[in-house]
Amino acid sequence: MRQALITALIIFLGIPATTGAGAAAPAEDGIRARIEQLTPALIEIRRHIHQNPETGNREFKTAALVAEKLRGLGLEVIEKVAHTGVVGILRGARPGRVVAVRADMDALPLQEKTDLPFKSRVDGVMHACGHDIHTTVGLGAAMVLAEMKDDLAGTVKFIFQPAEEGSPEGEEGGAGLMVKEGVLENPAPGVIFGLHVGSGLPVGMISYVPGGALASNDSFDIVIRGKGVHASMPWGGVDPVVTSAQVITALQNIRSRMTDTRIPFVVSVSMIHGGTAFNIIPEEVKMTGTIRTHDPDIRKRVHALMEQVIAGVCAANRAEHELDIHPGAPVTFNHVGLTRWSVDVLGKRFEPRRVMEMPPVMGSEDFAYYGRKIPAFFYFLGITNQDPATAYPAHSPLFQADEGCIPMGVEAQVALVLEYLNSDVNFALNK
Repeated sequence: MRQALITALIIFLGIPATTGAGAAAPAEDGIRARIEQLTPALIEIRRHIHQNPETGNREFKTAALVAEKLRGLGLEVIEKVAHTGVVGILRGARPGRVVAVRADMDALPLQEKTDLPFKSRVDGVMHACGHDIHTTVGLGAAMVLAEMKDDLAGTVKFIFQPAEEGSPEGEEGGAGLMVKEGVLENPAPGVIFGLHVGSGLPVGMISYVPGGALASNDSFDIVIRGKGVHASMPWGGVDPVVTSAQVITALQNIRSRMTDTRIPFVVSVSMIHGGTAFNIIPEEVKMTGTIRTHDPDIRKRVHALMEQVIAGVCAANRAEHELDIHPGAPVTFNHVGLTRWSVDVLGKRFEPRRVMEMPPVMGSEDFAYYGRKIPAFFYFLGITNQDPATAYPAHSPLFQADEGCIPMGVEAQVALVLEYLNSDVNFALNK
């Protein structure tokens, strides 16, 4: 759906489906020319990372590569933050304020099925969400800004984060743990910028969502307990299968009848397990699913309504239940004032028609944890060089990102950092 909406907007605006970063307005400060010189080296880094993917909290080789590159640029480097995270601190020659740039490093437990010559060498692990691009863009921004150190007023904090896609069971990780371990302190940035590849967005374009940009991500487990009996005599038992079917249907009433339908959210049951034989009504059925919303108040209300709805259906069927909700990442909130300012910076850099507002995304991002502490701006970088409607989405084993996006991503991050450091704008959290 997100790809269809983006495609419609692109057609409406008359923007070609395939476009390069060079199509934007020329930069007169030499930054774009320097990025073009660095691009072959950045592509080499990206391909190395893509060939050697690592899952959450296990990004040992990726973290070592990042730390080596940052040290080579003369940055202060802190390793093993939140297990495998790396922080690089670039202090300008002149005093000033602090800004943060975040890139995530982890891959997904997925077998790659592309025909890329640099496809994953690791069985069952793939960069199917573009984090190899994110890491490369972060390193590229560090390279460009490190060369400007003598003219830089202020400090840039590069945060290379593990486990955005999740940690191994029983382990903490990701942005939440990085914040807990003090990544936004000593020095404390005033704002933070992050980007994500957009699988339905053409190369040469940037999109953003003001306010609630990506959904909160909660999972849930439901157990429906009945009374097992021979399937030929269901009246002698309590059927958890029928009860579960009614629960699944009734949960959709939360979306359509119990909450404001103008606010995006979903309750999806994605797994259901029960029974052992065709002629036995089982004792219990287990279900698992997800809750996504862009509104924190709706999030709390849905949690309460789920218990109410499930209890009511089970009581009507003489069944018992257990509901466990596991809170995940909160809503990724783009600070409204910082978003307006950032869009203006990017529009001037690349021309306004290549910076496009888009509908909210129902996917989630643990970048949200940074935005709960300091003003944040998170945007999408176009990576598609074909009809956006036919591009494979993130988390697909056939997902691909056009490397032509890397120079634009680096330039966007550098532009935001420099404009912030050289300005006197201030943003209060949640304003």
